Amino acid sequence: MERTLSIIKPDGVSRGLIGDVIKRFEKNDIKIIAMKMVHLTQEDAEKFYAVHKERPFFASLTEFMTSGPIIPMILEGENVIEKNRSLMGATNYKEAAEGTIRRDFATDIEKNVVHGSDSPETAAVEIAFFFNQFEMNER
Repeated sequence: MERTLSIIKPDGVSRGLIGDVIKRFEKNDIKIIAMKMVHLTQEDAEKFYAVHKERPFFASLTEFMTSGPIIPMILEGENVIEKNRSLMGATNYKEAAEGTIRRDFATDIEKNVVHGSDSPETAAVEIAFFFNQFEMNER
């Protein structure tokens, strides 16, 4: 079984979309094996998004990700990285396919409701950022 990290971003939490996002995972045979609500500090957000440090959107991204609580989750299932990325849709919600999370709920390119790991290597690093082995629950 493959694992990946998904985050419901501050806009998704504040708009009451947690259940809508989780329902889409469960309807697509994706198991949630860990989940919690956290409020990132600026330092934490900068560490998590360090790969984007040189990008022009880094400051606005980290400011947004510290603007309210987020819901990081570990998802598990067959081809879960690809499946999750398909369910999320394109980063730019205007380019996302009909029926994807971002197309249905995003309000701009940053406030696009969800984050998801893009590879097994990234998933391993991102999962370890938020969770330890005792927080993962086999189902």
